[in-house]
Amino acid sequence: MFYYLFEYINKVFSPPGFDIFRFLSFRSILSAITALFLSVYFGPKVIDYLKKKQVGETIKEIGPKSHFSKAGTPTMGGVIIIFSVVIPVLLWGDIKSGYIIIVLAGTVWLSAVGFLDDYLKVIKKYSHGLIARYKLLGQVLLGIAVGTAIYFMPEFQEYTTETTLPFFKNLNFDFSYLYIPAVVFFITATSNAVNLTDGLDGLAIGTTIIVMLALAVMSYVSGNVIYSDYLNIIYLPGSGELTVFIAALIGAGLGFLWFNFYPAQVFMGDTGSLAIGGAFGIIMILIKKELLIPIVGGIFFLETVSVIIQRLYFKYTKKKYGEGRRIFKMAPLHHHFELLGWSEPKIVIRFYIITIILAIVSLASFKIR
Repeated sequence: MFYYLFEYINKVFSPPGFDIFRFLSFRSILSAITALFLSVYFGPKVIDYLKKKQVGETIKEIGPKSHFSKAGTPTMGGVIIIFSVVIPVLLWGDIKSGYIIIVLAGTVWLSAVGFLDDYLKVIKKYSHGLIARYKLLGQVLLGIAVGTAIYFMPEFQEYTTETTLPFFKNLNFDFSYLYIPAVVFFITATSNAVNLTDGLDGLAIGTTIIVMLALAVMSYVSGNVIYSDYLNIIYLPGSGELTVFIAALIGAGLGFLWFNFYPAQVFMGDTGSLAIGGAFGIIMILIKKELLIPIVGGIFFLETVSVIIQRLYFKYTKKKYGEGRRIFKMAPLHHHFELLGWSEPKIVIRFYIITIILAIVSLASFKIR
């Protein structure tokens, strides 16, 4: 909103200094600051409200025993993040941009799906929340919508179905007719991956902040004709606008982390984790870096793979030996380290360090080609 207001003022009255509001870097900074302020200011109010309404986390019996002390901690705190992202993007972003429309709509949609799941679990006391196939349906429908929009919108026509191959120069991969199914897969995978990672205080949101810092650089250079030409990556006019959204998510994430780090005062729940994961996937799709997802989002990837391996091995050994066996003490991966005796903050900080390394490797892939 302010983007158009200041553009109008600058065009009509040309006051000194107002020209700065058209710069993407400045608007991204304002977006991050606004989001940080909103999350820090409204965070305690939302937490107090959730406590008042007794919207507390239920700890599963199969989880680590050390988590039982967390029972009753307010959940559904993802509303803090989503609110603190949407408002700054509407204020400082170009809301006519196809990039902003898609990522903002997708994030809100998955937040609504997650909110429904949390509502059924916490308020209605349905043990499993939203039935898994309905949750999957919400993710698939979003994937189809995003894939179709990119496929047909003129804004994305030049490289509609192509993506960058990491570490290879002048070589892109074309999904061709499998593009929309691929988009469905990436969005479903990333949203579920962050959801699985959200099991320790500060783990999912802290990792997300680091990942988003890398994505901010990627989206900015992809939308800049000089930098994209220098790095020899696909130039995507307008994709830099995603930096405003990413900056808002970083600011909102930092504010939420203030309340979510060990010992957590609030959990994001599916309301936040599904939305954040979906936003991650959508951004990677929009900037044509889908194949970098397992690297830049390496922790999310490892958490998901650990669950898949655990389940497959358990089923295989049960069929072969009559009893199920496990590779990890518990999945997702962070629980394995908990049962090895690692403290929660130790696991979280080390996962942060790994994410920083993987983010650097992802950015380095632009030049190591």
